Amino acid sequence: MPELISAITHYWDAAAPTFDEEPDHGLRAERTRAAWGRRLSAWVPDAPADVLDVGCGTGSLSELLASAGHRVTGVDLASRMIDEARAKLSAAGLAGRFLVGDAAAPPTGEELFDVVLCRHLVWTLPDPRAALREWVGRLRPGGRLVLVEGRWGEAGLPYVEGAGSLPWHGGVSADDLAAAVRPLVAGLRVEPLSGDADLWGGPVGDERYTIIAHV
Repeated sequence: MPELISAITHYWDAAAPTFDEEPDHGLRAERTRAAWGRRLSAWVPDAPADVLDVGCGTGSLSELLASAGHRVTGVDLASRMIDEARAKLSAAGLAGRFLVGDAAAPPTGEELFDVVLCRHLVWTLPDPRAALREWVGRLRPGGRLVLVEGRWGEAGLPYVEGAGSLPWHGGVSADDLAAAVRPLVAGLRVEPLSGDADLWGGPVGDERYTIIAHV
């Protein structure tokens, strides 16, 4: 397993310089950026809230949240992703804290948050169910867990060697993820996202959704 974690880290470090070229990663098109901004404003409480962005990547969602007045902490295993996120918020004149570390066990000590946000991460985790428990435990009473996930087509594969052993390699269906989250929270809802082409920079044919859960 350490070899797999190392391979995953190297994979995302190598991906960092070009990661934002994907429309839904860099949010460079105004239409795509606005679409994500609208969704986040519906998922995250009114500002200012303390938001933990696990698997933050290059910080595009963190930037949107910070621009809306939220206090954002981003965590990612890949140091080059964190470098990109820091540079992005600095260039925008926004405050944000970014930490290199395991998103499944964020290095934030005993801190609690109003929101834990995770986008397109759980499929990369060796033990996603343990990560879900960890994230719920980082929430204040009344907090929200926001999971933007999907069951991917072949476009994003193959991944690193050995990734086929990951429990949710290739993504996870809304039904399966909701079943894993439901025992940990007071309630949840599933919001389909596949039909909103603006989020992705064009139409998609695979399953994409958000789970918004309350503790």
